[in-house]
This record gives sequence, C-alpha cells and structure tokens, in this order.
Amino acid sequence: MTQYKSDLLRLLDERGYIHQMTDAGSLDALAAKEVVPGYVGFDATASSLHVGNLVSIMLLRRLQQAGHKPIVLMGGGTTRIGDPTGKDEVRKMLSDDKIESNIASIRTAFERFLTFGDGPTDAVMVNNHDWLGQLGYIEMLQKVGTHFTVNRMLSFDSVKLRLEREQPMTFLEFNYMILQGYDFRHLSQGMGVRLQMGGSDQWGNIVNGVELSRRMDGTEVFGLTTPLITKADGTKMGKSVSGAVWLNEDMLPAYDYWQFWRNCDDRDVGKFLRLFTDLPLDEIARLEALEGGAINDAKVILANEATKLCRGQDAAKAAEATAAQTFAGGGLGEDLPTLDVGSDGIRLNAACTALGFTGSNGEAKRKVAEGAVRLDDAVMDDPGFLIEVPAGTSIKLSVGKKKHGILKAI
Repeated sequence: MTQYKSDLLRLLDERGYIHQMTDAGSLDALAAKEVVPGYVGFDATASSLHVGNLVSIMLLRRLQQAGHKPIVLMGGGTTRIGDPTGKDEVRKMLSDDKIESNIASIRTAFERFLTFGDGPTDAVMVNNHDWLGQLGYIEMLQKVGTHFTVNRMLSFDSVKLRLEREQPMTFLEFNYMILQGYDFRHLSQGMGVRLQMGGSDQWGNIVNGVELSRRMDGTEVFGLTTPLITKADGTKMGKSVSGAVWLNEDMLPAYDYWQFWRNCDDRDVGKFLRLFTDLPLDEIARLEALEGGAINDAKVILANEATKLCRGQDAAKAAEATAAQTFAGGGLGEDLPTLDVGSDGIRLNAACTALGFTGSNGEAKRKVAEGAVRLDDAVMDDPGFLIEVPAGTSIKLSVGKKKHGILKAI
C-alpha cells in the first residue's frame, strides 16, 4: 500500500477507493497543505440515484471527512445530451420540468451523506445547465472544440464500443465528452475546483477535463477514479434480482434496502463495510474474519450501517426488527411490503405479481410449481387459489426464502 502524506489519499487508499490518478504525488502534496474542492457529476435521468452510484457519493463523503470541500455537480445540461459510456441506445429525452424535479428529489439523498452549507468544507450542489445552457454554439466550437481532435475522440471506449456493435451514435451524444471536459474547466475557474472523481468508466472523460484546463488556462487540476465495484458473483452494484436498488425511500422501501445489504455474498462483507460504512478499519477486519454462521452477524451490521447512512437510524432499526420478526419469530414484520385485499379476494399468482415478487402471473405460476410460494408458511400448489383475507386480519405471502409480504384486508 502506497504511503501518502495527506489524510485524504490515505483514507481513500485504506478503504479501497483508488484505481487511477492523474498525478498522485502532486495531488497528495496539495491535499496535505490546503482544502481541495473536488466534485463528482451525476446526471438526472431518474428521480433517485441507486446503489451503483453509491461509491461516488461515498467518495464525496470521504472528501469531506478528510477536511476538504465536496461539490455535487448535477447534470441538468448533460442530462439533455446523454453519456454514451456503456450504453447501446440513445438516451430518451426528458422535459426541462422533469429534469428539475429529478434534481430536487436526488438532493434529498445527498443531504443524508453530506453536510451542506456556506463553510469552507461544506458541500454545495451546482447544476451544469447554469453555464452549458448559456453557451453559444459558435463560441463553444471556437473556444473548446479546437482542443479536441476527432481522432482521439474516436479512440475512447464509449465511442469505439458503440461503433463496433454497429449501434448508432448521434452527434449530440458524441459531444458529451466535450461538455464534461468543459464542466471541469468551468468549475476550476469559477469555484477553484482542483479534483474530479468518478468511476473507472469515466477515466477518459476526466482526463479530457484535466487536459482542457491545462491547455486553456494553464491550471493544474487532478483526476481520480475508483475501481469497478462488482459483487462476488461478478454482477454490477446497483442491481438486485428484482431491479434497481434505489436510494430514495419513495422508490424502494427501507426494508428492501436493508435486505439488499443483509443478503450480500459472504465474500463481499469486508469490501462493502470499507466502502459503504463509517465503521473503523480494525472493527471491519474483525467482522470480515468471522466464519460459518457468525458471518451473518457481520451482514446484519453491514445492513444496519449502510441503511443508517442512507435512510437514517430509525429506518435501520425498524428494518432489522422486521427481519427478526419475519425470519426468526415467524411473525409479520411491520415494514414488509403490504397489499390491500378487498372482499372479493385475489388470486395467488396475481398477489405475487402485485407485490413485485414475480414479474408476471406466468412467473408466479412457475414459482408455485417449484414449491416456492407459501401462505402463512404453508406451501401452495395452485396458482389460481383465491386468497380471501377476513376483516381485521393479515396473511403473510412468501416467495422463496427472501421475499415476504403482507396481504391485509381493506
């Protein structure tokens, strides 16, 4: 492990965040002597970010914990373009009102991870539409376009992969890397930002911004990326069997968020504790060394700590209590997903689908055939069974070992 002088790079290194840096020595020296404003960019394509964005959010949290200033850059402008990195299709256009609504919703998640304010190390959120929206086309071509060669732009993976797959790339998307580079230059000039951070897939875009600032202004700025964060089974962070693991409560209940972490692979416990919690490293080393059934205790701690950061202490405690009632006591935890059932009842396969446990009634039928569907722990064999819930009572519906919900009489 490299010996860094600054608290910032030591912290990032010890917890496994560092993959690439443009000039580690100079960045380390700068961070050791003064407050470094650094940013990460997020496009507003949905009303919530998801767990796949969490490592970048934690980068900003670590930046603040080390005494530096985090800048959350919301892509109000670049969302209108679409980052082609890792994409095979053109991004759908969103209305201005929808983008602004998404940004407002996303901010609520950041307010749990960062301290916002006017102080030297307080976080701020900015919107790149404020400056990108003011640029004239000719001005952009003259001032910025001359610093990008088509030859090099075609060499970036985000472009090459799309072309190799014979998927169309619009001229609009082709300009994304220029606009992202201009963002870095603008923040450097206007806010003294010296560092851009992001995932490893953003390395080319970040380097573009570093070079653009040097060519246009002679300013030394830096880039840092994290390694690609995958689960032990090789799948990307941010997805579960049932879909995206959203950070906002209105997109995903706290119990489901808690369960995502509780159900992680044994091999991921130590890595996830370092990246996604504030637990001390010596405590993490103790927890990841647990073996056999004891590793489940570490998973509960991971789930509690990760949920506490994203949803708050009360949500973490409630989710743990619900899990204990459901799995240990066989009861009906209060935070389980609930489906109201009228006097006419509901068919078993429809209930599975309505709760989101299966993607279709056909899938529900297959789960029933596998013996994976239970009502109050009794295995069901008829997907068309009519469930009737007497007034004032509830029934637990389970699909597999991890999906549980409550059918409640209206």
